[in-house]
Amino acid sequence: MRDHKNRVIDFGGTADDYDRFRPGFPESFFDRLAEDGWIGAGDRALDLGTGTGSLALGFAARGLATTGLDIAPSLLGVARRAAQERGLSVRFVEGRAEATDQEDASFDLVSAGQCWWWFDSDAAIKETIRILAPGGRLLICSFTYVPLAGSVAGRTEEMVLEHNPGWNMAAWRGVYPEHVEALDRDGFQQVESYSYVVDVPFSHEAWRGRVRASNGVGATMNVADVRRFDADLGDLLSREFPGDLTVPHRVFATSGIRPRRSDHPATV
Repeated sequence: MRDHKNRVIDFGGTADDYDRFRPGFPESFFDRLAEDGWIGAGDRALDLGTGTGSLALGFAARGLATTGLDIAPSLLGVARRAAQERGLSVRFVEGRAEATDQEDASFDLVSAGQCWWWFDSDAAIKETIRILAPGGRLLICSFTYVPLAGSVAGRTEEMVLEHNPGWNMAAWRGVYPEHVEALDRDGFQQVESYSYVVDVPFSHEAWRGRVRASNGVGATMNVADVRRFDADLGDLLSREFPGDLTVPHRVFATSGIRPRRSDHPATV
């Protein structure tokens, strides 16, 4: 993956911070998926860009037969350890969302959590349609801090831009209408989306680790630059935000049912 400056974006080097400090999708999200009938025990699920396995592990805990796929071996190693520690059965494989090497019509659910923007959307949707069974569901979702002006997240992003000028993912508020548009454009049925906000507590150490494991810092900066940024962020937190932190995060989810169209050879 590359950013707008053609720099390699590599979350593999952030695996430890990603595992320790980035919050996974909240339990309330999985509860809502089950209540809405978007997931069910026994469903065959493939989680694209699974990273450290937040979605994959949550699905497995609710009885789905889950496979997690990612291009980063180090992140997959973290996910495998987490599954073992939690006593969950998940198959983790290395691969790309645009070419999964999975069988036709072999999944009831294909998901992508906090990662769709890194994919070639057209190619990923074409591949998703191929591997979804008839009636299968695509779920694109995110769990993103909300950088309100003057908040700890907003001030942190200002500092990221000082250290990483031109970073083009600042000020995202966690709402992605382009996901809805992509599913509509490719003929998915019953396209729906929703969002809600939850507060996530952080210590100073945890917030610094969470930010190091972000695309604007650890995934694009070199080690020395990350250390300089982290020291400056520590100073900012001590000066402006003493005490523990509460950071609002937005869940945003978009879902649709596999299209039935003659121009998609894998559909029936």
